[in-house]
This record gives sequence, C-alpha cells and structure tokens, in this order.
Amino acid sequence: MAEYQLGIIGAGNMAEAIVRGALSSRFIAPEAIVASDPAEARRELFEKEFGVACVTDNTIPARCPRVMLAIKPGVIDKVLDEIANVIMPDATIISIVASVHCKCISEKLGGKGRIIRVMPNMPLLAGAGMSVLSKCPGATDDDLNWTDALFSACGLTAQVNEEMLDAVTAISGCGPAYFFYLIEAMIEAGVAEGLDKDLVLKLAIQTCLGSAEMLKKTNESPETLRAKISTKGGITEAATRLMDENNVHQHLVTAVRRAAQRSRELAR
Repeated sequence: MAEYQLGIIGAGNMAEAIVRGALSSRFIAPEAIVASDPAEARRELFEKEFGVACVTDNTIPARCPRVMLAIKPGVIDKVLDEIANVIMPDATIISIVASVHCKCISEKLGGKGRIIRVMPNMPLLAGAGMSVLSKCPGATDDDLNWTDALFSACGLTAQVNEEMLDAVTAISGCGPAYFFYLIEAMIEAGVAEGLDKDLVLKLAIQTCLGSAEMLKKTNESPETLRAKISTKGGITEAATRLMDENNVHQHLVTAVRRAAQRSRELAR
C-alpha cells in the first residue's frame, strides 16, 4: 500500500479530530490516508465525510511509512501482536495511547519503527486542542517535526521528555474535566440564585473563554489578573476568602498531582 502515507489504527473520535484538522489545513490529502476500525459506523464516517479509505484489517494501515496508534490501552497488546510482522523497520509510529511507554511499544514490535508519543486532549474535537509530543529513543527530528505539524492542524503543540508525560496528562489531558467540573458548580450556584440554567451556562462559558483570552493576550500571571478583579472587602474577595478558608487551592493542587500519580501507576 505504498500510495498511503499515513495509516491510522482506530477511527474513534480523537482520530476523527486529527484527520479533520489535517484535511482542513491541507496538510495531507484524503487519498494519502488509510484507517482501520471494527465499527462499521466509524468506517462509514471516514469514507463518506472525509473520503478516507477505512478497513477492518489493521495490517493495511500498519504497512504505511507513518502509522498512528489511536486505540484504547486495553487492546494495545492485541493490536501490536497483530501488526508486528508487517510494520516497516523505518516506519514512524505515532502513539496517542495513554500510559503506554515507548519501551513497551518498541518491545512488542520487535524494535521496529521510530516512535513518537503524543498526549492530545479532548478540545482537539473542537479544533482547539493541546497536544504534547515526546520523541522516543531512535526517533528522528524529522519524525518529531512531521508529527508536530500534523497535530498543529487542530490546536497547539509542545514537546517534553517522555518522563514528563504523566504530569502533562494531569494538566492538559485531564484539564478539560476540571474545567467542566467548575462549570457544573457555577451552574448549580446560579440556578440556586434564581437564574435560568441556559443563561448561567452562557455566562460561565463566555466568562471562561474571555478569561483564557486575557491570560493569553496580556501575558500577566493568573495571580495578577485575579488581584485586579478582587476589591478589598468586596464581592470577589468574599468568594475567594471562603475558598482559601476551605483550602480549595491546596485541594486542587493535590487533586492534579494525584492524577499525575495515577498516570504513573497505570503506565507500562
């Protein structure tokens, strides 16, 4: 299958977001991609919406010069065993499989392939993702740069050493869940104060979007911006003082670090 440049094993939501971004930016043409997935509905989506060939046989995308593993950690061993004999020795292997280390993938593939691990997050689905890349031993700068360009098509990217990916997972991988958790609380409080639920959601979303833009554009620290909103003895200070009295800040720090620790516990 020499005509295909990128093979994707697993046509789930994250793979869909990556393909959508890559095609929209014209980084790669649809006829240069082949994907595999056991679900007929996912195969139909890739074929009809994107014009991307999608098959049931994982060994077809595995023969490409670049292969993306976009599968669940629970099936990684089965898939790697299935494709090990057909992977090109010099293929670029891009893994977005959480908690599965380069060493594990390399061993299962018999040392074949040059591996780049990527930790993307859910906002990729909205074209506003954060993807963090790690170059594994044996991978080249060209492998890293090509992968970086692919993920840049659907958000921002950064690069770290592999040992830092657990911390990255706790921040940007889990981060959207923390955000949604905060929004849930804001909605509950707003409704309790008599506001319409849809209005509270609109207020919360735009407030969070605007606050993120301020952080991005002003280059001021969160502490500085928070201080600008907080008048001594005022409304905002009343809320933040209550949170401080209940150690909310420290609880959040502890929770994020627990996520990082859990990522290390699950790693293999």
